Amino acid sequence: MNRLLIAVIVFFSAKSVIAQPLTSTAIDNLVARSMKAFEVPGMAVAIIKDGKVIHSKGYGVRSLNSPAKVDENTLFGIASNSKAFTAAALGMLIDEKKLTWDTKVRDVIPEFKLYSPYVTEEFTVRDLLTHRSGLGLGAGDLMFFPDSSDFTLKDVIYNLRFLKAVSGFRTKYDYDNNLYIVAGEVVHRVSGLTWEDFIEQRILSPLGMIKSAASFPRLKDKSNVIDPHAKVEGKLKVIKREDISVGNAAGGINSSIADLAKWVQLHLSHGVYNGNQKLFSDNVHEEMWTPQTIIPVRRPGTYNTHFGAYGLGFFLSDVKGYKQITHTGGLAGIVTQITMIPELNLGIIVLTNQQEGGAFVSVTNQIKDSYLGITGTDRVTEYSAQRNSGVDKAHHETDSLWNIAKNSNNASVNFNNFSGTYKDDWFGEIVISAKDGKWWFDSKRSPKLTGELFYFNGNTFIVKWKHRYFDADAFVTFQLDEQGKGSGIKMRAISPLTDFSYDFHDLDFHRE
Repeated sequence: MNRLLIAVIVFFSAKSVIAQPLTSTAIDNLVARSMKAFEVPGMAVAIIKDGKVIHSKGYGVRSLNSPAKVDENTLFGIASNSKAFTAAALGMLIDEKKLTWDTKVRDVIPEFKLYSPYVTEEFTVRDLLTHRSGLGLGAGDLMFFPDSSDFTLKDVIYNLRFLKAVSGFRTKYDYDNNLYIVAGEVVHRVSGLTWEDFIEQRILSPLGMIKSAASFPRLKDKSNVIDPHAKVEGKLKVIKREDISVGNAAGGINSSIADLAKWVQLHLSHGVYNGNQKLFSDNVHEEMWTPQTIIPVRRPGTYNTHFGAYGLGFFLSDVKGYKQITHTGGLAGIVTQITMIPELNLGIIVLTNQQEGGAFVSVTNQIKDSYLGITGTDRVTEYSAQRNSGVDKAHHETDSLWNIAKNSNNASVNFNNFSGTYKDDWFGEIVISAKDGKWWFDSKRSPKLTGELFYFNGNTFIVKWKHRYFDADAFVTFQLDEQGKGSGIKMRAISPLTDFSYDFHDLDFHRE
């Protein structure tokens, strides 16, 4: 539905500013510019204002392999925007008096165990959702990212005990996916339904989100879905869709802007849908939107932001004096964002089929600016310039490292001192071996993590992953025993742009 947006008056400090929301034509132009600047094949944008969907439209193509157009019903993986559904599911069970936010996880999952006996015993359902566990950023994500690993839910729960703390329990924000996976298992054990069945039967179906599903394989109709895209050595290509079934509670839902508009409206209506029905209580709604973990804000920035926090499944902050609720999501080749400003009764949804965050941020923020009365901004130009600067800097760093590696003499290295099987407590075994005259790194449990080894210097090599869209080549540094042979391995990504879910730095391999 394309309509002119109605102007609203917003107040900052002691003076009023007349907001001039973008027309649908202006949004069309904005999206076109963003897609061009960030090389995004397809995008879908929805705006919900004062209880009505006033813009809901697809742009571009679903796939570079097909001329099929994106529309409002085109399905995207929403990735970590799924986390709010997990929080809502737990809230619904709390409304039913089946648990509380502060129920101990061990009371539901007795085998749950973390790095410390005290933390293990004190860890609550609330802690699962608030990224304050003491574990590092993305700790353990390599169990399901990239996809195709053989780690099961049982493995994930068991292996959490091997992940080391980097901060005190409940003292610091560090984003975590694996604990949301555990939260999904809490839903299962308390409700008797799998997380996937609960989400579909208790949330998606009542809201009328009938085209959506808790995971891509569960979609009943795949005739209108996007393909994921990424730059592969400088060229935009269709890449394989990820199957992260073990991680569904952290990022598995597939949906469209038409369906997600109903989800956003549910939250803007404090849990009310279909006029007078309640999915969850006011208490649950308020708890989800209440700061739980402080996120430091160093500079106020464009939106004069002074406070940041994580609630339950949402990021919370202040923008020009208003409360903002938002979350992003990212899978290989797909990134998304949902944003709400409750005091303006405003929701913005942007879904894209390319792993380029600047695209959804520029569209979301330009639309947001128009409602906040901020004029004179050009978010596409601003964020593309920042992105290009960051990419250029990262490429300069990685290119210089690769030049060193290319000029090193692999033939002078006795790889036999390093070959063999190495094991990390939670990630399992990897093998360093010769193949057709080249040396390779191969993970036994995560088969996509395979790549050629190039000598760098000292005891350090660089692994060049076979799947080039990872953008995650990594240092492989060997520890040596008394005979000069490899006894252990430490790893670290070489590019500052590598996704945090490639948590190579958390690995500690020892020779088998």
